[in-house]
Amino acid sequence: MVRRLDRHVAKVVDVRDETAAARTLVLDVPAWPGHLPGQHVDVRLTAEDGYSTQRSYSIATPADGARVELTVQRVDDGEVSPYLTQVLEVGDELELRGPVGGWFVWRPASTAPVLLVAGGSGIVPLMAMVRARTTPVPFRLVYSVRTPEDRYYVEELRRPAAGLDVTYLYTRTAPPDWPRPPARLAVADLATAGRPADLAPDCFVCGPTGFVEVAADILLAAGHDPRKIKTERFGPSGG
Repeated sequence: MVRRLDRHVAKVVDVRDETAAARTLVLDVPAWPGHLPGQHVDVRLTAEDGYSTQRSYSIATPADGARVELTVQRVDDGEVSPYLTQVLEVGDELELRGPVGGWFVWRPASTAPVLLVAGGSGIVPLMAMVRARTTPVPFRLVYSVRTPEDRYYVEELRRPAAGLDVTYLYTRTAPPDWPRPPARLAVADLATAGRPADLAPDCFVCGPTGFVEVAADILLAAGHDPRKIKTERFGPSGG
């Protein structure tokens, strides 16, 4: 796939609430060149007075013609995410730049087992990989969130799929009788819910900087090949 960084006008054709603070935008993007799971786009908003601002958002789905889906987590004091999650309506238009990125990507032709480790909204590009999977390549997802209400794509991940294992970790509040008490990601979590290094899985880790650093260190200490650990960090961006 040729990497293109063209600008596109996208029209909102549907919206879906994922949580109380996150919304999926379904966009129609004419002449979209396609993308790989794990890539992102830059969204630019321009005010009537000419002021413009831009934020990056991961693509939540594999390539599907002119359709692109973004899941946006609202930052209450942000510039862009409150507009995207609370104001934007079907029929409105956005300016996109992309697709962007060529390293943090999963290629569906790969046959290696996959370990996905997500923290909070870091699930978005990893979900594009899950959705792009069309063969029985074994996927394992370890998904850390604060509370059950913070989970994205709940119904979709609840449906059983051959070769896809999902483990939830909760850091603040867990469901009643949950076997693991609320806690941050630890060595034992990836030892039991991850994949052993001798299987040589492709590892993708995405989330806040601190979470990603902890997860990557755990994987390295467990003997995973550094070349097979790919990370994507979410840092402060102004929302």
